[in-house]
Amino acid sequence: MEPLILEPSLYTVKAILILDNDGDRLFAKYYDDTYPSVKEQKAFEKNIFNKTHRTDSEIALLEGLTVVYKSSIDLYFYVIGSSYENELMLMAVLNCLFDSLSQMLRKNVEKRALLENMEGLFLAVDEIVDGGVILESDPQQVVHRVALRGEDVPLTEQTVSQVLQSAKEQIKWSLLR
Repeated sequence: MEPLILEPSLYTVKAILILDNDGDRLFAKYYDDTYPSVKEQKAFEKNIFNKTHRTDSEIALLEGLTVVYKSSIDLYFYVIGSSYENELMLMAVLNCLFDSLSQMLRKNVEKRALLENMEGLFLAVDEIVDGGVILESDPQQVVHRVALRGEDVPLTEQTVSQVLQSAKEQIKWSLLR
């Protein structure tokens, strides 16, 4: 058994996962080497999905880790921390991620919408957690920062869909004048 850390430390997250309703990975970000290989990560994800997809609770202890989770239509959201981590802080991260995505996807938090907006998901996760350290738990701030980062991208670095969306917006506004 590992010794309890007595000195003060920052609240940390070991992983953030989003799985579909078959338990397949849509998004996974691991912040430490608890599961170093992709094979071990996928096995852990299958295990966690099998233990949680039929229950209505929000928290589980699995393989010595604290897991908080939430489901929405055809998605399962997981935030994983050590067994010593504060469950309320992990739940704050989970709620922040879910609420941020809900706002960014206009309350349409489902697989297809998420896959079409993966860049927003990556930015939101990076705003909430950096290197495993929890930075933000206010979804309004996260959405605001993600929107700012999306606007500051130079034209040469935008994806085709971003350029087309920008062109559509400019045409729409020019016609409305």
